[in-house]
Amino acid sequence: MIRPGQRFWINTVTLDHVEAAIEGGFTQADHGAGKRLRQPRPGDEMLFYSPRTSLQGGTPVRQFTAWATITGEKPYQAYVSDDFQPWRLAASFHACQRVDAKPLVGQLSFVADPTHWGLPFRRGLFPIPQQDFATILARMTG
Repeated sequence: MIRPGQRFWINTVTLDHVEAAIEGGFTQADHGAGKRLRQPRPGDEMLFYSPRTSLQGGTPVRQFTAWATITGEKPYQAYVSDDFQPWRLAASFHACQRVDAKPLVGQLSFVADPTHWGLPFRRGLFPIPQQDFATILARMTG
């Protein structure tokens, strides 16, 4: 059910980071930067697109790999190491299947040029229309 003011997001994240996020109940964006994580609000829905298995030398994935509902009010900083304290936002992940992105691009309004369909995902975290969210989610949960 859509709620007033609810927004829908795609977050471009490598598969290994998606798996860590599912396990930890959080999302992060922009390699741990906090600025754009202030935009999603509790109740917003987020789909994850994974271009690769990992950031350094990973193999191509090019799938929608997870779905979450934002639960956190504001980002928090996590300690990973002395050199890395990423900003995160609490999220509750839902059961779904990974699906290839390319077969869906002709149905998604945020993909302006199907020939270069991967370009929008380079933005990292970005809002999408509710209809695009519904199109992707139907494949992930169908």
